[in-house]
Amino acid sequence: MLDVYLLVILLTDGITNKLVKCRLEGEKEENSVLVRVYGHKTDLLIDRKAETRNIKLLNREGLAPSLYATFSNGLAYEFVPGCTLNCNSVGQPTTYKMVARHLAKLHKVREGVNNGEHAPILWDKLTNFLNLVPHKFSDPVKQERYESLVLPKEQLRKEIEYLKENLTQINSPVVFCHNDLLLGNVICTDDESSVVFIDYEYAAYNYQAFDIGNHFNEFVGIEPDTIDYSKYPSKELQYDWLKTYLLEFKNTDSVKDEDIYKLYIQVNKFSLTSHLFWGIWALIQAEHSYIDFDFIKYGAIRINEYLAKKEDFLNLDGNETSS
Repeated sequence: MLDVYLLVILLTDGITNKLVKCRLEGEKEENSVLVRVYGHKTDLLIDRKAETRNIKLLNREGLAPSLYATFSNGLAYEFVPGCTLNCNSVGQPTTYKMVARHLAKLHKVREGVNNGEHAPILWDKLTNFLNLVPHKFSDPVKQERYESLVLPKEQLRKEIEYLKENLTQINSPVVFCHNDLLLGNVICTDDESSVVFIDYEYAAYNYQAFDIGNHFNEFVGIEPDTIDYSKYPSKELQYDWLKTYLLEFKNTDSVKDEDIYKLYIQVNKFSLTSHLFWGIWALIQAEHSYIDFDFIKYGAIRINEYLAKKEDFLNLDGNETSS
């Protein structure tokens, strides 16, 4: 009997988990399997049973790769040949229109047999995250950097309440969301004919505008030393993206300018909550994660961008209907 060797490649894109690509020697790359090993203490942040349920649900809808196996600290799933998006490709019309249509299809998914109203996870999740931020970091250097770079916890709590008071009034629809549509979680297939979303760890019912605004925030990149907020999508790009999205979401041939602008307002306002969400998440990761990533700096960048955009975005109104 011939020996068969397993080729194992450690992938380096993730900042939450370790990801390994495996295939038998001699097999084509498209026959690879991805094995995701959960990051240290990420069970504090993520409902792993819900994640497994989400992947199975979305795979049945043709919106997620196949799940092959689960184990106590990870899972194995289908490898999708292609390239993850980057700050350049995400701004290309052909690409961002595919993303918009795919996200609209995801937002039309209904979980289980209950098609009634679902509560958005956003506010409870933000509060839970904030409660998980340590009162004092175990590493004195991290504690010093936190104190010099980031708002105190109680101020962050006030900001969450302020946003909740303002944003619950704008009536963004609650839909089934990915909630973590960073560039590394969008794969453009090798023939560039479609996109696939991966990593449904945070998928749940949430505000439509949060999911889109969160994705727009990711146009700028994720590495703390290279994040560039001048790459935040322009109003013109957003209009084109949102029009494409609404055509698919509403299953129609045309959308009104006022509907595009209404969603534009909602998306940019909810993008503020995305900054707090991942800024606070990064502070938890700074305490627990073994991944080589400057979580304190990243958290500070996100929270500072929230402060920089807060007034402008919250002051957007419905008096304008065209770009």
